[in-house]
Amino acid sequence: MNNIQQIDQEAPIVQKTADLYKEFYGYLKMFPKQDQYLLGKRCEDYLLDFIEQIYGAVAVSKDERLPILIVANNKFEVLKFLLRSARELRIIDNKKYLSLESKIQDIGKQLGGWMKSLNLKTA
Repeated sequence: MNNIQQIDQEAPIVQKTADLYKEFYGYLKMFPKQDQYLLGKRCEDYLLDFIEQIYGAVAVSKDERLPILIVANNKFEVLKFLLRSARELRIIDNKKYLSLESKIQDIGKQLGGWMKSLNLKTA
């Protein structure tokens, strides 16, 4: 089994986040040009930063994961705000936003559960 498969098995949040990124990337091309390079780029940057933090958390020992996941959670919260803003500004229509939001909720539950399990182990 290669490293990517092992990471996907250990942390299903990785695959869910990859799915979110692929969907968002498709929508990014539909952003008006001015928004594509401002709000769209910020959303993409935060999403990629979040993915990087999740991979980082998987790569370290369990004792070192919680601080990384706290940073990931902060990135994720900003991403949610930016995507909500894109919907409110009508850059993303409601149907697309609801599809993204469904994935975001699932990822948020997984991230919260992961952090909670690590908090219980350190307490």
